[in-house]
Amino acid sequence: MKIALFGYGKMGKTIERIAIERGHEIVAKIDVDTVNYDISQADVAIDFSVPGEAFNNINICFDKKVPIVSGTTGWLDKYSEALDICKKKNGAFIYASNYSLGVNLFFELNRKLANMMRNFSEYDIQMEETHHTQKLDAPSGTAITLAEDIIENSAKDTWALDVTYNKNEIPIVSKRINNVPGTHRVIYNSSVDEIEIKHIAKSRDGFALGALIAAEWLQNKTGIYSMKDVLGI
Repeated sequence: MKIALFGYGKMGKTIERIAIERGHEIVAKIDVDTVNYDISQADVAIDFSVPGEAFNNINICFDKKVPIVSGTTGWLDKYSEALDICKKKNGAFIYASNYSLGVNLFFELNRKLANMMRNFSEYDIQMEETHHTQKLDAPSGTAITLAEDIIENSAKDTWALDVTYNKNEIPIVSKRINNVPGTHRVIYNSSVDEIEIKHIAKSRDGFALGALIAAEWLQNKTGIYSMKDVLGI
């Protein structure tokens, strides 16, 4: 499979290494200062760029009929527009806030637990996410996905970053610490006990592998998909 990479930072380099290990070829490496590039020979593109570039990168892929897997967060105010353009141009698109196979299983566990806990109002819900200091957005896209899934399966109305407790909100605490790939905690706390589920990423390799598995799955397809489609969950 021939792959175009949008974003050639730490994640891009990790994807490149694992892609080559899996027998794929990187045919384009596009970073913020790259000009005069051509992705037309790519079978699929993978985007781990920056929030200000992601929407443009996705549109370029739709124009070139190159399926795209996007893992960039912080641009989702244009997500609905991207879906409309994908449908109009008969593109192929997967967006996930996190491509780790373990995190996507964690998403399923989070939904099931939220549904189980919805009738137990004595438990307060709290969330915490910790990432490396280079991460640009807060809270993380993964934390937002977790919160939105809880909202769909509970009496909560919204989430809020670093706020004092409000019964209708899910408070999310964001921490930035050097060399932390990503840790997410969902906590149900009552006066008598506490229930917690947690995912700890040990390296970027899990994110890169999941993105590549998604790219392999998306090749030669059209339409809009998610990691649930890729993993069959």
